Amino acid sequence: MKILAVIVRERRIMEQVATAVPPNRPDVTSGGQILPATDLLKTINKEIGVNANLCYQCRKCSAGCPMGWAMDYTPAQLIHAIRLGQSDLVFNSRTMWMCSSCQTCTTRCPQDVDIARIMDACKILATRQGVKPSVPRVHKFNKAALRNIKWFGRMYELGLIADLKMRTFEFFKDAGLGIRMFFKGKLSVFPSLSPARTVSTWKIFSRVGKKEKSVEHRAKSIEEKECSDLKH
Repeated sequence: MKILAVIVRERRIMEQVATAVPPNRPDVTSGGQILPATDLLKTINKEIGVNANLCYQCRKCSAGCPMGWAMDYTPAQLIHAIRLGQSDLVFNSRTMWMCSSCQTCTTRCPQDVDIARIMDACKILATRQGVKPSVPRVHKFNKAALRNIKWFGRMYELGLIADLKMRTFEFFKDAGLGIRMFFKGKLSVFPSLSPARTVSTWKIFSRVGKKEKSVEHRAKSIEEKECSDLKH
C-alpha cells in the first residue's frame, strides 16, 4: 500500500508539473519526447554545459535517490519542470536543497545527464536571483562548510559546529550528541593546521571567485544586449 501511495503521489505531481505549461509555449509536450529549449534550460546549459533535455523520464534517478523522502518533487519531476521552463517551481522547491550530491542519480542515468550538477546549478541560479532558500538551514550549512574549508584547508568539525550555531541560533540542538562525540575523541579541540594546504585552498577559492565573476559579467552583458535588441 505504501508503494502504491508513492506511485499515486508521484503521478499527481507529474500531472501538476506537466499542466503548468506557460501560455506562450503551446508546443511543449511530454511523455518522453524531446522538448523545445526553454529559457531556464538554456541558462542551465550555459552555466554548467549539461543538457537536461536529454532526459526521457525513465525515473531511475528518482528510484535510487536516498533523499527522495525529504523532497517535495523527485529529481525526475524537477528535471521535467526545468524542461518546461517552470523557474518559479524549480527555484522554490525543496528538492535541490535536500540533494546530498551523492551522485546516485548521475550514475544511474542512462542518458549520462549529470543531475547532481543540475541541482547545484539550480541553487546557484536561485541564489543569484535573490530567491530565498526553501530550506534555509541547508544553505547556512553550505556557507559555513565552505568558509571552514577555506580557513583551514580541510574540515574542522568543532569550528563548523560553532559557525553553524551562530548562523542558525540553535545553540543547544544536538548538544548531548556533541558532548558524547567529544569524549569519544571524534571532535578535535584544535584544527589541523598546515600553511601549505591553507595557501593551496585559498588559491582554489580565488580561481573559483574569478571564474564566477567572469560568468556573471558575461551573463550581464548578454542580458544587456538582449534588452538593447528588444528596444530597437
